[in-house]
This record gives sequence, C-alpha cells and structure tokens, in this order.
Amino acid sequence: MSGDRPRLSWLPLDGADGYELHATIDGVSLEPVSAAAHRLNAWPWRPLQSGERVRWRVCVPGGAWSEEHVFEAGLLDADWSADWISPPTPSDVVFGKRPGHALRRGFLVERPIRRARLYSTALGVYEAFVNGERVGTAELSPGSTSYDKTVYAQAADVAPSLHPGRNTLELVLTDGWYQGQVGAFHARAAWTDGDDVAARAELRLLFEDGTTEVIRTDGSWTSWTSPIVRAGLMDGQATDLTVEPSLLGPVRVGVVTAPPVSWSPAPPVRRVEERAPVTLTPLDSGAWIADFGQNASGWTRLTDLGPRGSRTVIEHGEHLDPSGDLDMSHLDSEREGDGLVVLDQRDEVVSDGSDGSVFEPRHTVHGFQYARIQRADLPLSADAISMQVVNTDLTPAGSFRCSDDDLNRLYEIADWSFRGNAVDIPTDCPQRERIGWTGDYQVFASTAVRLFDVHGFTRKWLQSVRDDQLDDGRIANFSPDGRQVKHHPDLQVAQMTGSAGWGDAIIHVPWILYETYGDRDELAATWDAMTRWVDWALDTARTRRHPSREQRSADPLPHEQYLWDGSFHWGEWCEPKERAADGSLVDPLQDNPMAWFMEDKGEVGTAYLYRSTTTLARIAAILGREGDAARYTDEAQHVRDAWRTEFLSAEGRTVKDTQAAYVRALSFGLIPDHLRSRAADRLVELIRRADTHLGTGFLSTADLLPVLVETGHADVAYELLFQRTSPSWLGMLDRGATTIWEDWDGVDEDGRAFASLNHYSKGAVVRFLHTHLLGLDQAPDSVAWESFLLRPVPGGGVTWAEGSYRTPQGTIEASWRIEDGQITVSGAVPPATTGTIVLPDGRSIQVGPGRFTVSSAA
Repeated sequence: MSGDRPRLSWLPLDGADGYELHATIDGVSLEPVSAAAHRLNAWPWRPLQSGERVRWRVCVPGGAWSEEHVFEAGLLDADWSADWISPPTPSDVVFGKRPGHALRRGFLVERPIRRARLYSTALGVYEAFVNGERVGTAELSPGSTSYDKTVYAQAADVAPSLHPGRNTLELVLTDGWYQGQVGAFHARAAWTDGDDVAARAELRLLFEDGTTEVIRTDGSWTSWTSPIVRAGLMDGQATDLTVEPSLLGPVRVGVVTAPPVSWSPAPPVRRVEERAPVTLTPLDSGAWIADFGQNASGWTRLTDLGPRGSRTVIEHGEHLDPSGDLDMSHLDSEREGDGLVVLDQRDEVVSDGSDGSVFEPRHTVHGFQYARIQRADLPLSADAISMQVVNTDLTPAGSFRCSDDDLNRLYEIADWSFRGNAVDIPTDCPQRERIGWTGDYQVFASTAVRLFDVHGFTRKWLQSVRDDQLDDGRIANFSPDGRQVKHHPDLQVAQMTGSAGWGDAIIHVPWILYETYGDRDELAATWDAMTRWVDWALDTARTRRHPSREQRSADPLPHEQYLWDGSFHWGEWCEPKERAADGSLVDPLQDNPMAWFMEDKGEVGTAYLYRSTTTLARIAAILGREGDAARYTDEAQHVRDAWRTEFLSAEGRTVKDTQAAYVRALSFGLIPDHLRSRAADRLVELIRRADTHLGTGFLSTADLLPVLVETGHADVAYELLFQRTSPSWLGMLDRGATTIWEDWDGVDEDGRAFASLNHYSKGAVVRFLHTHLLGLDQAPDSVAWESFLLRPVPGGGVTWAEGSYRTPQGTIEASWRIEDGQITVSGAVPPATTGTIVLPDGRSIQVGPGRFTVSSAA
C-alpha cells in the first residue's frame, strides 16, 4: 500500500537516454510521461485517491514495454470515517498483567463481492480476524512508532474469508509498544497518561453490482474477553484456551487522541523462518531445554498442549548455566533507586484439550536461543515445538564467502544479529531493552545496507527520530522514545540526551541512504532536524565548558568556542574492560559512576561535531543551499582546528592516546596529512602493546580495520581479525556465539554470561569483509553505485573470496582467487554502471556492463 504520491524506480538499461512511463488507475489509461532517470522518480500523474489500483510499466522510447507492476493506494487519512474504539476499562488493571481484548462486530453480506479490503490500525498491538480466519501475514502490527506523531495502518484482501450471510469481524488488542514496558528498566511507555488502548478499522466492500458498503469501528461494536489473559512485548504472553468468550459490554468511542493515519515505507514484521530444536534435553527438575542452535528474535510454537486444563510454561533465554539449565541473570538490570529488574520472557498456555490446538504467542516477542519448557506429568516431543523467527521481512542485498570458514561464520552471525534487532525498528538487543538506540544504528547503518535492502526500514525509523526531536534541537537517545523526554525534561534520561555519536545519527543515517540509494528526498525531509541538531551542538560548544577547562583558565581560550565538551556524552562506550589484580573485569561505569559521568569526553564530541558539520555542508550543496553550504563548511573548519589545538600534539599524538582516539581521528580526517603516518604508527604501537588485541569500543570498532589497511598496515588488520583470544571477534565464535555480543567478554573463560549476547554494533566488522577483503566498494563521490571499485586486499592466508551486492543499478558480482602466485579477479557489472578493478600490481582497469576476468601477480 502507498500514499497518494509514491516514487517510482526500476533497474536501468545500458545506454538508455531516458525512459517512458505508462500507467492505468482502476483500468483507466493515463497519458504516458517521460523520465530522465530510473531512480526514485516523483509521481508524475495526478495524486492517487484511496484504494485506487495502479498498473504501471516502463520502456526505452521505441523499445518494448516492461512487465506491469501493480500496487494500491492505501486508505488516505482524509477518507477514514471509522472511530477509534477502546475496550471497557479493565477492573483488574495491574501493569504488566493486562489481558487482551476482543472487539467484535457482526454484519451481513447479501450480494456477490468483487473486492473487500480491510484497513486497520491500533494504539497497541492488534490482530484482525474475519470469521475466525486471521487476516494477513504481518506480525506485531501496527509496529513501533512515535505514537504522538505517527501511526501506520495495514491493509489486506479479505474477500476469500467472507461468505454470504452473517459474518464477523474481530480485532484482538493488547498493550504492545503503546502501553507496554520499554527499556532495560521496564518502565511504562508514556505515549498516553491513561490506561487505554484503541483500534480503528474499515472494511470496504465493493459488490459485483457496483454498490459499496463500509463496515467501520464505531459505537455498535462490543468488547469480549480474550483467551489472552496476559500480554506484554517484554514479559511474554499467557493464554488460557479454556476461557469462554463473555461479553464485557459496548466499546468506548473516541477516548484516545491519535495522530493522522499514515502508510509505512518499511516491509512488515513477519515470521520469516521456522527452526526445529537441535536438541531437546530433560532436566532433573522435570523441565526440558530446547536448543534451537541460533540466537534470534521470535517466539516458540507448541502443537501438543495436552489434555484440557494442562498448563505449559515456556521461558526464553540466550545462555545455559553449567548444569545445562536456562540462565537469564546476565540480562537483569540494576540502577540506584530502581532495584533489580529481572528479565522474564515467559509464555504460558492452558490447554482446552481439543485436537489440533496450537499455542503461538503473537502478542509478544523474545530474544532467545534456548527455551525451558515446564509441564506437569506430560511428555514432550521435539516435533511439537519450534522456533518462529520473527523480524522485519527484509530483502537480502549482499553475500560473502571466502576460503576461511571462521570468517564465513563471522559474517553469518553478524547477519543474524542484525536480523534479530530489526523488529520493525533497529533495536539494540531483542531481549533486555528492545529500543531503537540512535548510536547503535549510527554505527551499523553502513553495514546494514550491505546485508539487506534497508531503505524503507530506515526511512520509517528516521520518521520517529524526527518526531522525537526535542524543542532545543537535541536528538533523543532512542527512537521511538516511549519515555518522551521531549515532554519530560525532569527525567534523568533527559539530562543524558544529546550525545555525540548518538544524536549524530540524524546526519549520518540519511547520508548513508543518499550514498547507497540516491535518496535526495530523505535529505530534504530531514534537513530541518539536521540543522537544529548541529546548531544546538555548535551553540553548546560556544556556551558550555568542561570543568577541567574552567580549572585551566577562568576565561575560555579562543578555540574553546568550538569544543563540544560541556554537555553529556556516552563516549566510546563498551571498550574492552581492564582486569583487576585478581583477574576480574573492571567496569568503570559500575566501579565509579560519577567519575565516568564527569570524564572529559570532548575529544569524542568535537570529532563528531566536525564530521556532522562537514557532512551537513555537503548535504546543503546537494540540496542547492549554497549559503548554508558555505556557513557549515566554515564552521567545520573551525571545529577541526579547535580539535587539533586541544587534542593533538605537534608529534601526531592524541591527548587520549587510545586506539579509539586514533581510529576516529584518522577515519574522520582530523589528522593533518603530514602527521597521518605518525598517528597510524602510534595506533599500531598501542595494538602491539595490547599483545595485538583491539582496544576499541562502540563507536570506533567498525573503522579500526579499514583505517589500518588504508594507512599501510594491512598485516596488523588481519592479525586483529584472526585474533582468537579476548577481546576479539573470533574469540566470540570460540565461546559459542551465534550472534554478536554487547561486551567483548560476553561469555567468559568459565562460561559465565555478561550483558546482552545479541548486540549488532561490533558486527560492523563484516563491512570490512566486503570493502577490503573482497574489495568491493562504491567509488568516491559515486551515488547509488553508479560506479564502483573492486580492489581486493588479500591477507590472513585467505586464498579466495566471492560475493555480490544488489544495488539500485542491479547486482554486482565479484570474486578473486590466488593460485600459483597469480590473482584472478572476476565478476559482473550491471547496466549503466562502471567499475574500476585495482590489481595488486598497481594496474587499474576500467570495466563496463557485462562479465569480466583479469589477472596479475598476487
């Protein structure tokens, strides 16, 4: 479903000098129009109206038409006539223990139906049923948004479920993201001050005789009890199939305040895979442990529920203790004043004893590899239980394989880690917090585009980031922001909002969409939010100082007006922990939180201010804002000079003198050309001092290996990549990781787990496998992969690599193989695309559309 002005794209044809488009709307032919390019063309005809069905095709003038592509416009906001309806206020409202509600309406079908479309949405999570048949394949609808500004609807063809005579339309409604718990401390979402959830739906019927009818949510609907006796996205779902539906009374109408209805640009969340248990192991307690062999997001499906009244409890987690039992303690959270918050991913079902009953808890979602199943005096067969993998139904974009199985496995677990965190929004982890931390996606976006087509998925999330922006220009730490810090400046989390590397997602992520997909419109849509963020950071740099600089001089030094050091920053975050004398890991945040909070992180803040201001100047030029481009270019130069004055010595040493500081400075272009080799040499020295282990954390790890290669230290990059002792990527594999861990020591030598075992940020290393090991990267200043480089950098004993990447131009294929001292590079170039093959012997070879093979000395 689309809005009224969808954009049109298609794969290009080589040598095409323009295109011709033709469309019909509900069978009425439109005048053909011309298009100069193939990518993200503005809708060239009249705005669409609700429900109109479009068939469109494209050709080169004088050539054959393509096959038709078909889509429909959604029900546009102005045409919704349905009310928002809510169930009666439950008498037993206890937060975290709220039941589901069934909202129903009966209706007659007295004439043959030509078309039936159900348009529906909710403030909460809902499922729709027509005559008991579940509607559509989307899960966890309507998804996670900033509900005060944006809510998306879903549409489905329900004609096959209708029959002559009496029919029933039902909406099953639970708290979901709207009223449920969010974040590590399971705080209640603050989208509303009340306890109400609500749904809105229109069933639009077109009969064969041309007449129409609309069945809409209104005061005629009734509310009924649901077998879902408890549902929370974080805590789990309890279903009692013995519950007989009973009438609770009429629905309440219009008791919620909701934004206009929109249509999401992202694919829906779906069940994308089913996994049988690798093992099913009985415990002495009488419970079973199902190991599905893979950490993922989703739920378990149970088909053998036992006799009537039998209760089965299923708990979900990522780790087993030494006895083989489920251990979730590493995911518990503790903060002063909150006490211990225990993660509990617990589903349960009471059987009604009927044949064919299935338990599938679709009003919750879990992050897990293991399930503990408890049921009294009942056997359990592995055939009766399965993992349903649930995430946004993203289309794969890239592939990678090489001669080293460990690197293939690393690529695979990074892919799984991102999938597990792509549940309608890019989350930090699929179990403990499940929120869209801006820093996580800022770090990973350039890798995400290599794994999947995340264009629409990312655009959807950016809408929430814009929705949540504070009045002063700060970007929320996470979006959708269920805490709504923009309205609650007294919250502690509000005082920790506005961090470098987190808020900078509003600049960097749209820029990645422009580079990868050529989406200039997203730059324009985000321009106001971008400038407000950068202007806030620049103003903060001018007006606030870190206490250490106040101690240094009462009056600011001239360059200090460009140092972003006087507000809160998370900093590098999750660097490898140092060890105490007894060998235990030391967490600086837990050990001395005030010292960590007050630490001078101006080096990080000012570096990101430089990158964001520089990028903003480039965006301004692309959007034709010449005055803004000049202003932000000038500001960026001042910020760069201030960083060099404050944080860089004349010998090329950074004040922090950490691996992360050098990686960031070299990657962002902060080091003057004449000092780059010295800074890179110092980075290598620090790596060697750490016994050839990395020392980077959240923000810099993705750039570590590329910086080493690009400064002439490919040998060190590969030594780090193949390092097996912690901290390292392959060390995770050796300790059983099936997804990327939050901490480098996510599972220690004794098998104890710490923090989340599914955090994708450190998995950004797999971009290096594409861009450097395979060697496939977009050419400098190219947009949407109109030109690319294939520049393999073999190392680590790898003898061959192959991969592909599905770009807006088409699919690029690339491979290389070393045999007998020769490297042979092969691949395929899509239409309207140029490639440059850079060989180890120094030659550069230009290639155009079609297949190619070239060789040189390795």
